[in-house]
Amino acid sequence: MLQYGFMQNAIIAGVFIAILCPAVGVFLVLKRYSMMGDALSHASFAGVALGLILGYNPIICAFIFTSICGLLIEFLRDYYKKYAELILVIVMTLSIGIAITLISTGKTNANVNSYLFGSILTVSKNELYTVFALSIISVIALSLLYNHLLYITFDENGAKIAGVKVRLINYLFALLVGATVSVSIRIMGILVISSMIAMPVAAALQLHKGFKTTLIFSIIFGFIDIVVGLFLSYFINSAPGGTIALTSVALLLVVLLSKKTVS
Repeated sequence: MLQYGFMQNAIIAGVFIAILCPAVGVFLVLKRYSMMGDALSHASFAGVALGLILGYNPIICAFIFTSICGLLIEFLRDYYKKYAELILVIVMTLSIGIAITLISTGKTNANVNSYLFGSILTVSKNELYTVFALSIISVIALSLLYNHLLYITFDENGAKIAGVKVRLINYLFALLVGATVSVSIRIMGILVISSMIAMPVAAALQLHKGFKTTLIFSIIFGFIDIVVGLFLSYFINSAPGGTIALTSVALLLVVLLSKKTVS
């Protein structure tokens, strides 16, 4: 099956996702903000709908709209400091409202299901280049912000006292999450992107290692989830998003059972 171009494109894109999603997910999970990925995945739905109607690249439009929503989440944190989950509901409501309104007009002229559930058949070369560019930029940005993000994740108040520009870093990180979600749309599908952000991290946390080791294992688990999920989706002729999500849950169960057996 690897002789097929669409499968090669899917695996290449999947490798980028396997690196980027868990790398961003580690920080989100440790900040108790893992549902931000879910909120922004809904935001990407509105971006895709805008792109399809306007005739622009849906992934780029999703990135722009998702980034705006990510910045909005950070902006609203000052107004709802004790109700972080309420901010996510506000953004999700806005995004879903826009998406449903646009799609219901019947002007999207495309199969929206491929964006909702993911598709290995429709990942084009142009989309692969877009995924590659966004992934490289995101990985470089994450590397540059790594130390500051680490400090903020574990002690935001201490970071402020130390002179770290916490607000700026948080805004930049919101853009990174937006890019991560946008990159994952074609393979994972909008409905299950958050699983790739959180599930590999959930499995890696059960190993009870240091931060760097947890980050590395999150990426390894993410890679296993993506590859196994893609191969399964090919053989059973299903949307890859669902099989990848199920694979991530199965891998988490394996880690939990292995841990219980060893102990």
